[in-house]
Amino acid sequence: MCGRYSLTASLQELAQRFEFDGEPEGFVPRYNVSPTQQVLTVIGGDTRRAGFMRWGLIPSWSKDGPSSRPLINARAETVAEKSSFRGPLKNRRCLVPADSFYEWQKVGDAKRPMRITMRSGEPFAFAGLWSMWTDPEGNRIPSCAIITTAANDVLKPIHHRMPVILAEEAEDIWLDTALDDSDALSQLLEPYPDDALEAYEVSRLVNSASNDVPEVTTPVQGV
Repeated sequence: MCGRYSLTASLQELAQRFEFDGEPEGFVPRYNVSPTQQVLTVIGGDTRRAGFMRWGLIPSWSKDGPSSRPLINARAETVAEKSSFRGPLKNRRCLVPADSFYEWQKVGDAKRPMRITMRSGEPFAFAGLWSMWTDPEGNRIPSCAIITTAANDVLKPIHHRMPVILAEEAEDIWLDTALDDSDALSQLLEPYPDDALEAYEVSRLVNSASNDVPEVTTPVQGV
């Protein structure tokens, strides 16, 4: 699964990297992004647009809305089949920019928090799905989920799943609103190449979602 990540790059760097227009109001660097929070996303169309969505997809047909169990992840293997995700897979796909994600490695009875980044240090994009839910008063809530797949060799010692990181050349395909071929889209949902990623242990500060501070990204000394 993917339950925490960071996005510490500047808005200017992200706008250049992901080629979106405008400046989403309220953007700040994030070191410990957690489910149900507002997260930066990029959607396609005539031009790419960036904005905030709730992390935890609410299907448009949901009767419970935000009070329902947050759907933070969608499995690549079944995303085209699940009622909550098959519609968004066809016509509501997004990028979720990040520059790392966290996973917890089981060591005996303990769990060791690990941070996974690009070796280059550059930001990247998770493959995301989004939906728009409208409450009885007409208020609209956009929300998203991150797709996961089987772990690559870097992640296997840590966890059996990893988020789908899109290759940069695949981002335009993913955002193409004219493409609704589930089989073609599913081919993009593969584990990311091993040699591009690295992992290191970080402080247990990251265990608490309230610790959204730079210190959670610092490598543990001696590791």
